[in-house]
Amino acid sequence: MLIEIDEGSGFCFGVTTAIKKAEEELAESHSLYCLGDIVHNGREVERLKKLGLSTVGHADLDTLHDTKMLLRAHGEPPQTYKKAQEANIQLIDATCPVVLNLQKRIRKAYEAGGQIVIYGKTGHAEVVGLVGQTDGTAIVIENLEDAKKLDFSHDIQLFSQTTKSLEGFREIVKYIEEHMQEGAHFSYFDTICRQVANRIPNIKEFASRHDVILFVCGKKSSNGKVLYNQCLSVNPQTYMIDEPSEIDLRWFQGIKSVGICGATSTPKWLMEDCKKKIEHDFVQEGEAR
Repeated sequence: MLIEIDEGSGFCFGVTTAIKKAEEELAESHSLYCLGDIVHNGREVERLKKLGLSTVGHADLDTLHDTKMLLRAHGEPPQTYKKAQEANIQLIDATCPVVLNLQKRIRKAYEAGGQIVIYGKTGHAEVVGLVGQTDGTAIVIENLEDAKKLDFSHDIQLFSQTTKSLEGFREIVKYIEEHMQEGAHFSYFDTICRQVANRIPNIKEFASRHDVILFVCGKKSSNGKVLYNQCLSVNPQTYMIDEPSEIDLRWFQGIKSVGICGATSTPKWLMEDCKKKIEHDFVQEGEAR
């Protein structure tokens, strides 16, 4: 049975950079705080925890002081930087450059006036940081139904969370364009990360080449849910798993090829572990027979 790992899957540039910065600091000090999970993958978080990385929440900013803290790739609102400065917390800022640029664009648009709308997932760490650039006034829409509730009599400036679907964004743009009222101006900015967006056609092609697909990702991964559904759309024999222990050998009975892929938050080593697990269990099953 052929088992292939998708070369295009795994950490995106922003996540890779954040983890590298964490590892470099831990190599020197052996302890470091991170505001929120550094990546939406429990196995990778656990690996870094063993190296000394401690995950804390925003509530902990009220009690921590005189220490170092990593800001993950998702980015943070201005209030986080203010609190850190007041508590003498030295920040290691690993905000993804794409996200950082988006924050600046939204801040500039907000200061110029107008209705700021963000296509993204409510409560997602990146979106919280983006809304923070507007002092909490931006409107977050998750889908076309949310877009239909906008006030089309006022100017609208539309932005997108970097990991959202291009198809969904274009659908919303089309709807808003068709419903803007006379005298109101609509402008939109395609701020979706192409490194993430381009994975959709690639991963669909990969999923279509195999009998069974194992999609490896953490349950919290927003990007993972999008990519998993893309795989499922072309291959009904697609299974989402968080770790090797969730693999069921019954999925592979009578099939010739297995494809293993994952989200931008999935480490390559975890996909390799899944491949080893399948190979090991099939050997054991063969010996038992």
